[in-house]
Amino acid sequence: MNWVIVIMALVTLQRLGELILAKRNTAQLLASGGYEIGGTHYPIIVAFHTAWILGIWWLAPTQAVNWYLIAVFVVLQALRVWVIATLGSRWTTRIICVPGETLVARGPFRFLNHPNYAVVIGEIFILPLAFGLIWFSIVSGLINIAILAWRIRVENAALAPVRH
Repeated sequence: MNWVIVIMALVTLQRLGELILAKRNTAQLLASGGYEIGGTHYPIIVAFHTAWILGIWWLAPTQAVNWYLIAVFVVLQALRVWVIATLGSRWTTRIICVPGETLVARGPFRFLNHPNYAVVIGEIFILPLAFGLIWFSIVSGLINIAILAWRIRVENAALAPVRH
């Protein structure tokens, strides 16, 4: 059995499921009076994540699996689920502000303002490394950090009035 293909199929299905959930939640948030901030950078994020997954699919199928790093990746996925469960219907892949809503301050948000982004930084580095793709891990990780720095700046500006 080719474990790289099994793992990548699961990761791909997870991401597609998250996009479906995010689309549903986004529609509900917009219907309840929410509005999007920073939509111009969203296609860049989608393109990057698509390229990251496709790059691993292309480069990794013949590689060995480092099961210790896969275990770290699984822990990161558990943290991702914690973030999504904590936000519930407020979780989306876009920045949606809903007037009158307060920031979530429970779950992983007790420890970090942006726990999902910490998870994303970890997984973008770890998954390619688990397949021995060192250079792909470094390059994609650095690109991801640059994109997230932009997004976090936009998100923090949008949420600043709610924080004070």
